[in-house]
Amino acid sequence: MTSNRDRALAAAIQLLGTEGLRGLTHARVDDKAGLPKGSTSNYFRTRAALLDGVGDAMLAREVPVVEAALTPESAEDLVDELCQLYEFMTGPNEVTTTARMVLWMESAANERIRQALLSGRAVMMAMLVPALARLGARDPVAASDAIGACFQGLFLQRFARSEEVDPRPLLEIIVRGALAPGTSAGT
Repeated sequence: MTSNRDRALAAAIQLLGTEGLRGLTHARVDDKAGLPKGSTSNYFRTRAALLDGVGDAMLAREVPVVEAALTPESAEDLVDELCQLYEFMTGPNEVTTTARMVLWMESAANERIRQALLSGRAVMMAMLVPALARLGARDPVAASDAIGACFQGLFLQRFARSEEVDPRPLLEIIVRGALAPGTSAGT
């Protein structure tokens, strides 16, 4: 059985992902979750605490999926796994992904949200960087950053512009570039 706290967090994510930041109030979360009035406020006294809880809940939902996806044995496997991850993030996890994008936009003016999101990003990078290193990436951290930027750009195209984009060609270019033998600038 799901706890009232978890129901509140699920409802908060749903509101963020479907109505944006303005749709997120304690009372709206109570209503959406089917909880008695004041329940969300009992768990999360402030809006900042609720947003912290949302960030933690999103990360907890996604870490197992990302962890399972990042077990490549070749560059082709990595591209396949990243494409499957993108399909998950824009399919069954679309509302959560949209909620995160809403929070990223808010983070431009809210340092607390930015730090929470960056902490979550660090957790994801901690899973991707070793996979890239195992495959022989010259700079696994830079490659991870490039993949993350690509995903965020794809999400914006998908959600903000309603454009369907095949991630495979973009991810192939990034992975191929990350795993290419090193060359010096003058050669």
